[in-house]
Amino acid sequence: MKALFKKLILSTSLLGLLALPALAECPRGDLDKRYCDVNGDLVADAPTDSSKWLDPDTLIFAYTPVEDPAVYRGVWADFLDHMEKVTGKKVAFFPVQSNAAQIEAMRSGRLHVAGFNTGSNPLAVNCAGFVSFTIMASLNGHFGYEMEIITYPGSGINKVEDIKGKQLAFTSPTSNSGFKAPSALLKSEFGMIQDRDFTATFSGKHDNSIMGVAHKDYAAASIANSVKFRMISRNVIKESDVKTIYKSQTFPTTGFGHVYNLKPSLAEKVKESFFSFKWDKADGTPTSLKVEFSKSNEGQFLPITYKEFWAVIRTIDKANNVSYACK
Repeated sequence: MKALFKKLILSTSLLGLLALPALAECPRGDLDKRYCDVNGDLVADAPTDSSKWLDPDTLIFAYTPVEDPAVYRGVWADFLDHMEKVTGKKVAFFPVQSNAAQIEAMRSGRLHVAGFNTGSNPLAVNCAGFVSFTIMASLNGHFGYEMEIITYPGSGINKVEDIKGKQLAFTSPTSNSGFKAPSALLKSEFGMIQDRDFTATFSGKHDNSIMGVAHKDYAAASIANSVKFRMISRNVIKESDVKTIYKSQTFPTTGFGHVYNLKPSLAEKVKESFFSFKWDKADGTPTSLKVEFSKSNEGQFLPITYKEFWAVIRTIDKANNVSYACK
């Protein structure tokens, strides 16, 4: 009996030792504990257990809430029709009101395909299992936007230093151009810190900040100029309503992708729908997507990797002591 007991203890110990390498085979870096990154591309791997794959009857798509969601339902209509044909699934547009709501929807499995804005991409990747694989670009391959600090003519603000003692409008804490980049820039280049040198307010979205400056509700705001260009093209504001006092380097624009545990064959069809999309219809007329995004000189989906294209954003986050931990 004692011999059998010792054998059982030895077997149990060996099983424990055998289990240890399995734990070590799930490297994750900054990813949440529910994800693994075996190939080191910084995004979550698809589950190896097929029972954990998502294969919904209806794919839910959401575009980053930079402007009025009701407007963008129509903008994405032709593209989503195309995705339905390629994937064989129904596709529904989900109008999100905030970056936090969009991230939570994907983390909980209610959002399958999305475009996350520049600043929230890292949090979506690390907290919600977002797999970013494409961005919009011009036909010559140029992509991205610049962060601008804007004011209105006659505000008395002619340079960044003039914001001292005044109010500066940000969009949301997860936005790159609406908060992260300007915060790092103001501190490193101008020695200006929020609450010490200026008062901060949060508008929620870029169009709110731009409209707020144009209507003189905000003395200044940090915004993505791609949003400003589209608002000017739609005659929402006039170019003369605002003036730029600072323009940054170029940042990657909205990243599009799918949730990590989408059934692999379906995930491939989702990718195919982006790269096979024709921006003009068969009769030569522009699609609803082209009508809107040609205003910011975009006309194709360019393949990207999160690891390479979001390196500058991760650097900014590090400078701002941003954590990707899920709340």
